Amino acid sequence: MKNTKQVLIFGFALFAGFFGAGNLILPPLLGFNSGPDWWLVAFGFLITTTVIPLLSLFGHAKLQGTMLDFGKKVSPLFSLIYCIIMYLIIVALPAPRTAAVTHEMAIAPNFGTPALLTSAVYFILVLVFVLNRSKALNLLGKYLTPIIVGMVLLIIVLGLVEPPDAMNATVFNSPFIDGLLEGYQTYDAIAGMVMGGVIIISLNKNGLTSYAEKKKIIAKSGFVAMFGLFVIYAGLIAIGAFYNGEFSSDITRTDLLLGLSKTMLGNIGGTFVSVLVALACFTTAVAITVSIADFFKALYKNNNKVYTYVAVLCCVIGVIMGSYNVGFIIDIALPALLFIYPISIVLIILNILPDKWATPIVFRATVVTAFVFSIPDVLDYFMPKESLQSIVNAIPLAQYSLGWVLPALLVFIITALIQNLSRK
Repeated sequence: MKNTKQVLIFGFALFAGFFGAGNLILPPLLGFNSGPDWWLVAFGFLITTTVIPLLSLFGHAKLQGTMLDFGKKVSPLFSLIYCIIMYLIIVALPAPRTAAVTHEMAIAPNFGTPALLTSAVYFILVLVFVLNRSKALNLLGKYLTPIIVGMVLLIIVLGLVEPPDAMNATVFNSPFIDGLLEGYQTYDAIAGMVMGGVIIISLNKNGLTSYAEKKKIIAKSGFVAMFGLFVIYAGLIAIGAFYNGEFSSDITRTDLLLGLSKTMLGNIGGTFVSVLVALACFTTAVAITVSIADFFKALYKNNNKVYTYVAVLCCVIGVIMGSYNVGFIIDIALPALLFIYPISIVLIILNILPDKWATPIVFRATVVTAFVFSIPDVLDYFMPKESLQSIVNAIPLAQYSLGWVLPALLVFIITALIQNLSRK
């Protein structure tokens, strides 16, 4: 009974952590653009937003350490560099995006103030909360998440009861792949690697020492959190598709979520949802900044000055990047995500495998392969397509920005078999 209670508590905590309100703007437009193919898009999207994050929690259940442990079999230096790069991406992209979402959904429609002013005030407040680590924010998150989840579920249910008859055709050539890659923008796989470590610390503080019990609690909590995300994401994609004939074809992500809210709940309800999303974005920004400051503080022997310097730097970057519109932040995030996600997915999968199939040599060979074959995907963003066409044509799935998948799988199989045969 006690374990069941802990599973639910940590499951809801994980769900709240994954449920970054800035991510709510992604599924509706994805469904909007997919039309009748929304279920294919949803399938791809849910793999990278629920399945991979769940596997990352399984990895934590096995490792029962910190995020640094995910890459230690490659080398401790690699693990440190990987974590630093990951945190730099987080501080430069998803954290500022919460400010941009807040501006476009809650501030600009009501006050018309410039985005830079919103971003500056937003991150000054973030810094105040981060430096004081106020319990008020925990209380806000505790009550805010259930309210916003309830409102989103209400929007989904009302939208699915009597959807419009007409639905525009899809704009995607490869709906499943487009959904898969759009899932990168949620950063959920990365969030799973970060938050799993927080759960481990919480379990240790609660006095739980049994490896087997902690493993069960983390795994079951992950199922609870991912089921919640599955319902929310799939529902938002569906109503985005069913109502894609009700809005302009060039509508932005934030305007679509706001428009759907007003369609289902009226103007007052829509305004209420926008305020809730803004508050949820704020709690997410504070949580991100605290986790990054804590990471660098730990690297420097718990030096409080390092915590303060990192927090200030994160907020300065947030002010600058948060002043841009949401679409721009999402667009420039793509090359960074095409770089970090293949490595992250490989590390997650290798860490849940039995040790005999995931030796240090297997780790190194597979991670290096994933990195090398993801380079054309990243370069494709910056260079003319013609200059890379011969390389893209030579690598299976490279035309879908997934050129790393088959080479990494092949290298894993070969190295794992050689390792096991050499032992015998």
